[in-house]
Amino acid sequence: MNISHITAIAIKEFLALLRDKRSRLILIVPPILQLLVFSFAATYDLNHIPVVIYNQDRGQASRDFLSHIHGSSNFHIIQYTHQASEIESLVNNRQALLAINIDPSFSKNLHQGKTAFIQVILDGRNSNTAMVATNYLGNILMDFNLNWQQQHQQTAPKIQLKMRNWYNENLQSRWFIVPGIVCLLTLVVTLLVTALSVARERESGTFDQLLVTPVNPASILIGKTIPGIVIGLFEASVILILMVTIFDIPVRGSIGALYLGIAIFLLSATGVGLMISSISVTQQQAILGAFLFMVPAVILSGFSTPIANMPEVIQWLTYLDPLRYFLVIVRGVVLEGDSYSLLLNQYWPMLLIGISSLSLAGWLFKHRMY
Repeated sequence: MNISHITAIAIKEFLALLRDKRSRLILIVPPILQLLVFSFAATYDLNHIPVVIYNQDRGQASRDFLSHIHGSSNFHIIQYTHQASEIESLVNNRQALLAINIDPSFSKNLHQGKTAFIQVILDGRNSNTAMVATNYLGNILMDFNLNWQQQHQQTAPKIQLKMRNWYNENLQSRWFIVPGIVCLLTLVVTLLVTALSVARERESGTFDQLLVTPVNPASILIGKTIPGIVIGLFEASVILILMVTIFDIPVRGSIGALYLGIAIFLLSATGVGLMISSISVTQQQAILGAFLFMVPAVILSGFSTPIANMPEVIQWLTYLDPLRYFLVIVRGVVLEGDSYSLLLNQYWPMLLIGISSLSLAGWLFKHRMY
């Protein structure tokens, strides 16, 4: 083993890498941008959790308790309601993550030395967020109990929470994570298949043969779109079957609505993949391009951390991410039992992204051919 030869090869590789303008940009610019975006987007801390209050008690004790909620930076009271029926719509529409229902005899029981109850209704679609919100509320409750004991010379806590989690009754994390993995794996497979399609032909030399065929660029583009969509549908179906059979996660909503969402998402993912493939000369560049898209797409989609926690500028960026809408569709059908009408607001933005990306991919494809 000759050290000088190894050193010479290493130096050559460094020079080749740094001489290429695209490689320099990939090494420097994306990591800096991703660090800035991910540092703001990836956080499990919750601030200004939207809360709806249903206070059936008009005593001083309930007002004191609510003052602790109002004074916490973790919670934001969006509405005081006088009807229990309003709670359901607010939680279903994701306007409120948490609802607090104070018993009518709350103040009376506390003053009489009896146990007082508070019902807490949580949106369990994101089990991690629900558990964090529960912990925040538990800390507030402990502070209130301690202050009450000191002021009224009582020795035991007098308030107990009655917890009820909607859509994910036992707060099983896999009910939230596995549907997200369905979306993630579907994106990975489809993006890689389409991103490598044109780059593979350029690298093997068969791309030049397309220039002398009577097939127009639009037909070639459609022909390369179909395999990605078919493979993506097959992949998504297999993963869904495994989700139901192995992990015992029910699909509560419309299967047709779910597959319509899958089809539209595959259209948008294929468009992004073909865009990457059209500007890539080698398969290595295509893989790097797919990776540079996938990592921000996953972080900004709300896969692991809530979009509402992100800064407003980052939240605006998430509207360009098709995975954001696909996650809502899959989790909505699986956990909430959603149908076509409830998912319409997720279909059309994803369809718009798909049409735009495919159009741009077609323009790039034609531009690189001639």
